[in-house]
Amino acid sequence: MASTSTPRSCSELTITVEHNPSKSRLAELGINSWPKWGCPPGKYMLKFDAQETCYFLRGKVKVYPKGSSESVKFGVGDLVTIPKGLSCTWEVSVAVDKHYKFESSSTPTSSSKCISDI
Repeated sequence: MASTSTPRSCSELTITVEHNPSKSRLAELGINSWPKWGCPPGKYMLKFDAQETCYFLRGKVKVYPKGSSESVKFGVGDLVTIPKGLSCTWEVSVAVDKHYKFESSSTPTSSSKCISDI
C-alpha cells in the first residue's frame, strides 16, 4: 500500500512523497514515457520554476527546503511532487536516476535550475 508524507516548510510549499505507488498508478501516469535525469552523489542547490513530478528508479536524497529546519527523504520507488517556487538543497547520498515531468510551462527544459554545487 502506498503512503504519503508532506512535511511543511515555513513558506508553506510542500514536497509530497508517495512511497511505492502501484504499477497501475505508474502506468496511469505514463511514467515510462517521461524523460530521465540523473546526478551523482553531492549537494545541490535547486530552484523549481514549475511543479515537478518524478519517479525514482535509483538513488537516495534528503531535501532541505530553504527557510526550513526540516528535511524530506525519498529515493528508489518513490513518486515525488515538488511544488513550483520551491528553493531547496538536495543531499544526494546515492546517485539518482529518475523519470520526471514538469507542469505545462513555456520553457519546460529550464524549469529546474541547479543554482550551484555546494
